[in-house]
Amino acid sequence: MIVVAGEALIDLVPQGTAPRGEPLPALLPRLGGGPYNTALALGRLGATAAFCSRVSTDGFGEALLDGLRSAGVDRTLVQRGPEPTTLAVASIGTDGSAGYGFYAEGSADRFFETPAALPAGTRALALGTCSLVLEPGASAYEALLRREAARGVFTLLDPNIRPGLIPDADAYRARFRGWLPHVDLLKLSEEDARWLGGDPADFLAGGAEAVVLTRGAAGMTVLTRAGDEFAVPAEPVEVADTIGAGDTVNAALLHRLAAHDALSPRAMAALGKPAWQDTLHFAAQAASLTCSRPGAQPPYAAELPP
Repeated sequence: MIVVAGEALIDLVPQGTAPRGEPLPALLPRLGGGPYNTALALGRLGATAAFCSRVSTDGFGEALLDGLRSAGVDRTLVQRGPEPTTLAVASIGTDGSAGYGFYAEGSADRFFETPAALPAGTRALALGTCSLVLEPGASAYEALLRREAARGVFTLLDPNIRPGLIPDADAYRARFRGWLPHVDLLKLSEEDARWLGGDPADFLAGGAEAVVLTRGAAGMTVLTRAGDEFAVPAEPVEVADTIGAGDTVNAALLHRLAAHDALSPRAMAALGKPAWQDTLHFAAQAASLTCSRPGAQPPYAAELPP
């Protein structure tokens, strides 16, 4: 089983331009949140996955759980609370890139508590995005990362930086570096890497076993602690928007590494060029399909080559 821990929220996505006579475009609610999208994508790819979070009992929370249910994602680790669901208002650039403003004060995910244990047979744990920023939940998610890494569970971290949510950038960067000894696979966008102020080689030296760097239309690259570097181009696609693309990459990487029986630091370190390129290519194909449709709509297994 692959466990994904972190926030579930609602993206409010603008629908084109404002209607005539109106100051703002209509906003369409979409299921979202980086970890939520990753769990959903894993389920759609056919992986055995579970979602670990605190989700509101409001109508948005019920819709989020329905989305997990329809994708076959285990929900037994989901805590519930009466606090509202976090809202993320998206802005879509002319190139399809997405920016966000968040309404997260007092929302359900911020009151997440570290579970006593993950299910028997958990092979990997993925975390990231807002859940590692917003306290007091952030400390609970961090404790989960440290505990499971110490138990030998394979870990993936996608910081998926949202600068508007980070009140003290230097403190966050220091905290991020404190996570690296507990991370096996670090996934970063080029923008994340620049904001964090380090070269991927620095993050490998800090403790990560491998770093996958996504470069948008330029494809993606993996760098390993052994000094290997492999890259694949992006899949050509007409971009609707990029919402959920990086989250789909997370899921596709984990799913394909599992197919290569490489969900452990030693097994991942033993992967050669063909296996890494296959894994990256699969992730690029999956992300391109997500980019081709509005909102975070990751692909199903049947839409991708075996």
